[in-house]
Formats: sequence, structure tokens, C-alpha cells
Amino acid sequence: MTQENNIVRMVHMGKTFHTDSGDVKALDDINLDIKEGSIQGIIGLSGAGKSTLVRCINYLEIPTNGQVLFEGRSLGDMTAAEVREARKKMGMIFQQFNLLDQRNLLKNVTFPLEISGVDKKTANARALELLKLVGLEDRVKNYPSQLSGGQKQRVAIARALATNPKVLLCDEATSALDPKTTGQILELLKKINREMGVTVIVITHQMSVIEAICDSVAIIDHSHIAESGPVSEIFANPKTEIGRKLILGDGNADSTPISFGDSKNRKIRIVFDGLSAYKPVISEMTLACGVPVNILFANTREVEGKAVGQMVIELPEERSEADKITDYLTENTITFEEVQ
Repeated sequence: MTQENNIVRMVHMGKTFHTDSGDVKALDDINLDIKEGSIQGIIGLSGAGKSTLVRCINYLEIPTNGQVLFEGRSLGDMTAAEVREARKKMGMIFQQFNLLDQRNLLKNVTFPLEISGVDKKTANARALELLKLVGLEDRVKNYPSQLSGGQKQRVAIARALATNPKVLLCDEATSALDPKTTGQILELLKKINREMGVTVIVITHQMSVIEAICDSVAIIDHSHIAESGPVSEIFANPKTEIGRKLILGDGNADSTPISFGDSKNRKIRIVFDGLSAYKPVISEMTLACGVPVNILFANTREVEGKAVGQMVIELPEERSEADKITDYLTENTITFEEVQ
């Protein structure tokens, strides 16, 4: 990836909070490039530093050390006025929507434009255009109290887009929503990315959100980036403990890893990292080897006709039968590893 393609770069960035009880290092040596026009996910446990990271991107929090570059320029080298101008190019949506209860939907969306000095006619036209984009053009005179959670988030998205930002920062934007509504909001974010070319940065603790819309993901653990890369690669072969917890758990960073029971039999994790989604790998394996296996866990998905994900199986107790399975996988160049 060339630097010219990166709309946001974090270079050796750190953030330390000074408190009465001592220093708290929220972020340490963060290095991350976010490609223009992409959907970048950032995921981690509660307290890992992901919300601090997103606030450092738009300089609502000023890093203690390192750099944040936006469109090739270091925010730390900008004047206060230049930072404010850069921030206008970075819309932000939050878990709790942060709408103004005393304003109807139209006036909520025009609010950032009013602050920027845009005339009323232009601001209203832009707000109507955005409310149509998010499917609420018939509710312009309603107030936030009259809306569902999903509708409130749609208004928040419209408001964040009012100043034509190049980046949309989403800090746990779907955490307060039910699964169906979450899916609708994620589809809307994909539409905005695809049709408007807006780079979307998604902060979440749910791997399902990352899987649904992100191109790349960075996993934060204890203030560091544990691993990062394309979602398909991280999902297929996580290299860190936190990565494996996210993938082999239930996809939630706050969950406990899945248990595979007390059986003493050998267990292996089969990695699906590009096999055809339509190839019955397990069926062919059991037929070829003539021995059954017990599937303990499976978490796979189809990406462009390819199977990506994991499956954990329990091998037969008889050593010779177990070896047939592992030999078959090796001969057919199917990636696997033994697990506890």
C-alpha cells in the first residue's frame, strides 16, 4: 500500500492520561494506515483503547507522542484553525446518537452547517438531501423523541455527512441497537462508502460487525495493536490470543473463549482460507478416510465464492484413524493445527 492511498496514518502514536493516582497509558506505539475509500474496523476489549484511538484521529484527544496524519499532513503541525478545518472533513457518530432533543430532524442535520456559516436555504437543501439518503425524508418535522433507536442513528449519520466529510468515524454506532436494526445501519454505511466514496472507520467490540462490512481490521489489546490486516486473512488465521478469542469465541470481544469439552481425544482446527465455498471438505474427508469425526465448532462464511473461517473437529480415539485424517488434510494442502 502506498502512502498516497492512505487518508489516515498513525505513526508511533501514543496517548497517556495523567491522573491523581498516576499515569495511565491508553495507547502505546500505534502504527496503522487507513486506505482512502475503505471500511476499516478497529476492535478490542473494553478498556483496550479503541475509543481513545478514534478521538485521537480527529484530535479531540491530542496524542502524547507520535503523529496522526490526515491527507498526508500531520495534525500536530497544524494551527488550531487548520485542525478545525480538518475535523470538518471527519464526521462522527456515537453509540447514544447525541441528537438535540429541542430540534426537529431537519434542524438537527442543519446544525453543523449553521455553525460553519452556511446560509439557511443551502443548509436546508443539504439536510433534505441527506434525510432522503437515510430514508427519513417523510419525518423532517419530527423530533428525536418520536423516533426509534435505528431512526435516531440514521439522523445522526445524516448530520455527520452534512459537511461532506471524507471520513466517517463510527464509535460503537450499533451497540445500542437490536440485530435487525444493526444490519440495516451497517447496510447504510456500506451504501455511503460505495456511493459517496467516504472512508468509514468502525470502532466496535463485535466481530460480527467487522465481518459484515469491513475491508480491513486492527485488533487492539492492552493499548497496542495486536494484529491488523484484511478481514478475510485475520478471520482465517488469527495469529494472537486476542485474535483467536474473537474468532473462536462468539465474535464478541467481551466474551469468554468457547470451550471444547473435557474429551482427551486430539482436536484440530481446520482453517478455511480460500477453498471453494461449494466444496464439501468435511464430507469428502470422512468418505476418503472411512472414519467419522465430531465437529465441535464451526465459524465460516463465504467471501466471493470462497470459504473463510475455522472449524474445530475431534479426531477418533484410535491413533491410526486420527492419522488418516491429518494425512488427508496434509495431502490436500488444507491448513490445520492441533488445539487444546
